[in-house]
Amino acid sequence: MDIYTDTHHEIQRTMRKIIEKDINPYVDEWEKARIFPAHEVFKKLGDAGLLGIQKPEKYGGMGLDYTYQVAAVEALGDINCAAIPMAIGVQTDMATPALARYGSEQLCEEFLRPAITGEKVACIGVSEPHAGSDVANIKTNARRDGDDYVINGGKMWITNSWQADYMVALCNTSDEHRHSNKSLIVIPMDAPGVERARKLEKMGNHASDTGQIFFDDVRVPQRNLIGQEGAGFIYQMQQFEEERLWAVVSTVSGLQACIDETIEYTRERHTFGKPILDNQVVHFRLAELQIEVELYRALMEKCVRQFSNGENITKLVSMLKIKSGRLMREVTDTCLQYWGGMGYMDETPISRRYRDGRLASIGGGADEVMLGVVCKMLGTLPVKKKN
Repeated sequence: MDIYTDTHHEIQRTMRKIIEKDINPYVDEWEKARIFPAHEVFKKLGDAGLLGIQKPEKYGGMGLDYTYQVAAVEALGDINCAAIPMAIGVQTDMATPALARYGSEQLCEEFLRPAITGEKVACIGVSEPHAGSDVANIKTNARRDGDDYVINGGKMWITNSWQADYMVALCNTSDEHRHSNKSLIVIPMDAPGVERARKLEKMGNHASDTGQIFFDDVRVPQRNLIGQEGAGFIYQMQQFEEERLWAVVSTVSGLQACIDETIEYTRERHTFGKPILDNQVVHFRLAELQIEVELYRALMEKCVRQFSNGENITKLVSMLKIKSGRLMREVTDTCLQYWGGMGYMDETPISRRYRDGRLASIGGGADEVMLGVVCKMLGTLPVKKKN
């Protein structure tokens, strides 16, 4: 980005050194194992200050604006899979923003600080088997009992959950309207009644652990409430906005890598006496994809600037979220085709990018949900008739 300073570039250099030394040499091994050592990796990132770039200094963060976090996220694109960047993104941009913004000092000292240092792994608990995109329909409930909440229910498709030390969970805390009866509560994952019920096998993002979690009369102190009771839906919508911006930014490096790797492969691979790249249909199509990526990058940078300036980005980030998923599908599918039979092999990077990239149109707000948000802000939704 043209607004990057020496500090932005230094953050990227630091991130890339860790990736080169401590992550990429082991990615293939972790992908096969279907898990990576989150505590070990996060501690290295935390020691380098990379898990709290935009978090408050009083809890160990750098206190920088979001453009510096963007620089770090772009550098994460150098990791040879999408699973580990996603796990890191959960820690920095999905499970902890509301905690940093609304959490009490005691709560932040207990949970935010060790997340910034990498000593604790966090996960975010929103989705349930019957409530993915329909967040307001969650059933997990937390009732007051003395000085505690007693929590029952469960969460589904939870990234980092198999290794997490705590979950920031969205729970129903009253019988009020479904948009005003929810609260965000920090649940230690070693609390009695928390069951890591099932480790889920996925199409892609294999190195990231994903689980189904049950809560059976889990008791946590009421001081684990983030902010105000009943404001959880609003807090989570704000977290989703930051999650979606993270997803948008994290897509760019992968898209570019797909094109660059495919150009290199098709230049070296010969068929019918000439490089595959020399076929006009191939190099024209790669040029078209590069144009799309450059346009996407420009709109992303506009969105980042607006977010850093405190402007409302709901419509723009929703548009970008849709575009990121669709462009990831288009680019990976097209490039895989030009790799031919090798593209179908697990040993090639394009195969992993193709599998990992499919999540972009589902996680953090499916395309259809994002289209609904855009339509609402454009004023194009059907008007409901009053009885």
